[in-house]
Amino acid sequence: MRRAAAAIAAAGMPVLTRLDPELAHDLGLAGLKVMRPLWPAWSFPAECSVRCFGLQFAHSVGLAAGFDKNGDYLDALGALGFSHIELGTVTPRPQPGNPKPRMFRIPGNLALINRMGFNNKGVDHLITRLSGSRYRGIRGISIGKNFSSPNTARLRELQDRDGLQRILGTLLEERVALQERHGKRVPLLVKVAPDLSEAQVSELAQQLRSLQPDGVIATNTSSDLNVLGKPAAEHRGGLSGAPLHPLSVKVISQLRAELGADFPIIGVGGIVSAANARETLRAGANLLQVYTGFAYRGTDLLEELIGSPE
Repeated sequence: MRRAAAAIAAAGMPVLTRLDPELAHDLGLAGLKVMRPLWPAWSFPAECSVRCFGLQFAHSVGLAAGFDKNGDYLDALGALGFSHIELGTVTPRPQPGNPKPRMFRIPGNLALINRMGFNNKGVDHLITRLSGSRYRGIRGISIGKNFSSPNTARLRELQDRDGLQRILGTLLEERVALQERHGKRVPLLVKVAPDLSEAQVSELAQQLRSLQPDGVIATNTSSDLNVLGKPAAEHRGGLSGAPLHPLSVKVISQLRAELGADFPIIGVGGIVSAANARETLRAGANLLQVYTGFAYRGTDLLEELIGSPE
């Protein structure tokens, strides 16, 4: 039954690729929600499990933030077999994001460029969705400020020493207060850009050792579009997909060397094949996340990475 559902999903891919990327994304998720009953429950061998942040993951492969910003499709995406799904980015209040069009395919490079602008329905909507979800995997939430995004001018300066200290320090203090109030400690991770120099990565690693978040996600989208050449490089926004992979691996390798063996790293960026996944793990990642590779290849990529129960 799972293979039949996957075949139906694959049959719809050529149609979706002719549509505007954002519209195709929305229609694909709606279709997945309808087809969810066709996917039987997954079962993974115990030896595939990974322990990170004090949590047990069924295996290493998850879905990166941005695919389901509002938690509207958490159960449907979870049925595909992801061990963890990062929802969001969510902001305190709903916001529409940037004007459309704001997502662009670069199919020859298996890449996407987006300038979405953190469009989402707000944190209250997401909480409602989470409370009604039946997904049994690990659920993460990417949080952001209203009217800002990784593609907002100068926002990445928050990864500099003063910005990171101010933002992360405040969040860690608030977590202590929430832990005392609710008796539950929620892991807090920092997501970093792939465009940092070696010196910047070293300084970042020093800050992470000092502030002691629970882990790091490497990496976000790249603001350097020159690797695409013209005319694609003339777009504005963040680059994801295959061209990002060597940048992500380089940052992960340096972070692992500087942070030591015990600091958890989630590797994300340009994982469009099993070979990419293996390289990211060899670089030092404990867990993986996919986004653009999944957008282009769908369940075929998941079968490469986590197999099939049939």
